[in-house]
Amino acid sequence: MKYNFSEIESKWQKFWEENRTFQTDNSSNKPKAYILDMYPYPSGAGLHVGHPEGYTATDIICRYRRMKGYNVLHPMGWDAFGLPAERYAMQTNIHPRITTEQNIATFRRQIKMLGMSYDWSREIDTTDPAYYKWTQWIFLKIYDSWYDERVRKGRHIRALEEELMRQGTKDLRFGEHFAAGDWKRKSKKEKHDFLARFRLAYIAEIPVNWCEALGTVLANEEVAEWTDKGYTVERRPMRQWIMRITAYAERLLEDAKELDWPPSTTEQQRNWIGRSEGAEVIFPVKGISQNIKVFTTRPDTIFGATYMVLAPEHPLVEAVTTPAQKAAIDEYRSQAKLKSELERGSEAEKTGVFTGGYVINPATKKGIPVWIADYVLMGYGTGAIMAVPGHDERDFAFARKFQLSIIEVVSGGDISNAAYEEDGVAVNSANDEVSLNDLSTGEAKTKISLWLQQKKLGTPTVQYKLRDWLFSRQRYWGEPIPIVHLEDGTMKPLREEELPLLLPELKKFQPSGTTESPLALATEWVAVIDKETGMKGRRETNTMPQWAGSCWYYLRFIDPKNSKEFCSPELERRWMPIDWYIGGAEHAVLHLMYARFWHKVLYDLGHVSTKEPFMKLRHQGMILGEDSRKMSKSRGNVINPDDVVKEYGADAMRLFEMFMGPLEEMKPWSTRGVEGVYRFLNRVWRLYVNEEGILDGAVKEASVPSELERLFHATAKKVGDDIENLRFNTAISQMMILVNELTKSELRPRQILEPLVLLLAPFAPHIAEELWRILGHTSTLAYESWPSFDESKLQQKRVEVVFQVNGKIRAKCDVAVDADEATLKSLALAEANVKLHLGGKQIVKEIVVKNKLVNFVVR
Repeated sequence: MKYNFSEIESKWQKFWEENRTFQTDNSSNKPKAYILDMYPYPSGAGLHVGHPEGYTATDIICRYRRMKGYNVLHPMGWDAFGLPAERYAMQTNIHPRITTEQNIATFRRQIKMLGMSYDWSREIDTTDPAYYKWTQWIFLKIYDSWYDERVRKGRHIRALEEELMRQGTKDLRFGEHFAAGDWKRKSKKEKHDFLARFRLAYIAEIPVNWCEALGTVLANEEVAEWTDKGYTVERRPMRQWIMRITAYAERLLEDAKELDWPPSTTEQQRNWIGRSEGAEVIFPVKGISQNIKVFTTRPDTIFGATYMVLAPEHPLVEAVTTPAQKAAIDEYRSQAKLKSELERGSEAEKTGVFTGGYVINPATKKGIPVWIADYVLMGYGTGAIMAVPGHDERDFAFARKFQLSIIEVVSGGDISNAAYEEDGVAVNSANDEVSLNDLSTGEAKTKISLWLQQKKLGTPTVQYKLRDWLFSRQRYWGEPIPIVHLEDGTMKPLREEELPLLLPELKKFQPSGTTESPLALATEWVAVIDKETGMKGRRETNTMPQWAGSCWYYLRFIDPKNSKEFCSPELERRWMPIDWYIGGAEHAVLHLMYARFWHKVLYDLGHVSTKEPFMKLRHQGMILGEDSRKMSKSRGNVINPDDVVKEYGADAMRLFEMFMGPLEEMKPWSTRGVEGVYRFLNRVWRLYVNEEGILDGAVKEASVPSELERLFHATAKKVGDDIENLRFNTAISQMMILVNELTKSELRPRQILEPLVLLLAPFAPHIAEELWRILGHTSTLAYESWPSFDESKLQQKRVEVVFQVNGKIRAKCDVAVDADEATLKSLALAEANVKLHLGGKQIVKEIVVKNKLVNFVVR
């Protein structure tokens, strides 16, 4: 009887759904396994065959863990807010909720079609008000928190207020100092503004990537996508919501050491945080009573600083610029606005304009020129650099181009040809008060830092490349930010009982015509009266970025129907942290960094029990098109899983995606490869089922040959080990070897064929369930015990040894494992074909490799 995959797969998918086979039991006493996919953004295009690769991997792990006696939590949901749905709404005036629901339905159908063992009762959607109520709640918890560096943790803002009431800023490391009485005398607005300097969520005016046509700010990582589509993006200063992730930079670095993540991912996070030790140095501006601070990791080279470069957005550019240079500076700043930060940092040829102004080098007491250049960014350090062209390659190229002075202050190189960036011995580095000459780089750093500190010209500092998280978007399709701006200039968060703050219904979704989001057009929604004070207020019209909902979704999966809490503390303690997290390497930094930050704030405030959410992380590699290029509609190489499943079945697609190669490697799709796996499943089917569609009579309890028994135990061991280590391709290869041997044999021992079905089940669950039923079982195999193996039966008792003459095989023989040399040689010499090729010749050398070969070298 033919293997009818279509009928079998629909039958078992219906069975699992009706019987809630994979619904997680919170009351179970079994050990827990929380296994999570990075949930998808449901686009209109639906899945292509690359998407299910990670889902199949986690599904295999889950099915294996259930059979190993674990209580498994394996949920699925949708990261459904985002710009693509809103852009479609702008073009069609169809509400993004409608298209989002349609897209989710397509994704859900396709994922169910593949037989993934998700607990669908826990499905979440970030656009569901019942979900984003708690996203808003977490935002308010972050807004009402500050980071206390003294105890290295986030605390409620109320604790800061109480401290200020009690003793002012006495114990705070803060520039402004005042006593408790001074705090009490401050107005409501003054207190509000002071606390805002500490809050973990705050508003500030910063340069952002503004796209006029889209009517929104774009994150740095989104700029390339939209400029490639023909949109213009410019840098523009705007008031934005920001999250103070930099406060957690050190902990994000430290705690990453405890994680079982790919080294490349933790390295990317370290680089993104970019911790640097150095000094912040003050350069007085010549002619005005202003100072410019620079951060440098090489304060020992300060005597070689021959010019300064400011970012075009630096607030002191206008103060430093002379009238004669104003036009050139203004033109350059306008051009810089049109470049992304990535472009500015990566352009090979550096550009810049002289401001006409000068600052005083605090070490040499000489004036040095101030330039602006777009390769200097406001987000890192202070937005200003002291340029030491003798010992920095970028500064060297800039100085050569604009004919600026180059001075050697560290010996060891030839600065007439190139900057010398290594450590060395200080030279030309002395004034009347301090000399670094003849000191090593380390000694020079220590001495100059101490001198700068004594002269109040600088302080030792740790800087991070990591910038605070730009959190607001000028979009409709996102979580409303639950803040009201009152007419007295203060901000008021909504109370928990006022959540969720729902999105207003709009008649059109185009940009507002200002830099505000389309929410600004919902005038009745925007304008409010504060019930407590009677003051007029205006709702925040920015919405949260798409990252917000994905920062905590793993917690909601634990307790998705809870209307009173974002997650039950008891259930959170039971399930966290996540044991396996699998998703794309493209999220190596941003999603993972943001989620870790939110989790640490919640941990500090006592809402979660673990420091880290994702203890074990792996990335699936990309599946390319059959042309070995990334799948895309424009290339016409997208493979739709619907087509593959229709032709070969879900089990064949699952099995092939895991058989293509190591999970974490990139590999091209091959339809011919799917056909090969499909043929394998048919061979498996024919081992059990005869032409009448019933259990073949050859399948019965029987004495098992020792070699077949050994192969089974080796397979049971290897498949389990390989699943544990995500080596799915070699697990499948091992099962193929066993099936090939069983196919050759007239004997089909039930004591091997029955556990073989269980070994196959995580990979090809539909055919396995059907064969399990044909074998006479009446319940699902999902919770059957994983097949055990006998270590003593893994040892091979006999092995095939080849007999050669002058390196050419002349005979083969089945011999006992570890037979000694004398036995092997005598067996070889007894072979007729070996004798024939030795006849009349002298044996000059005998090569014996135990368990492998005997080779006679003759002449």
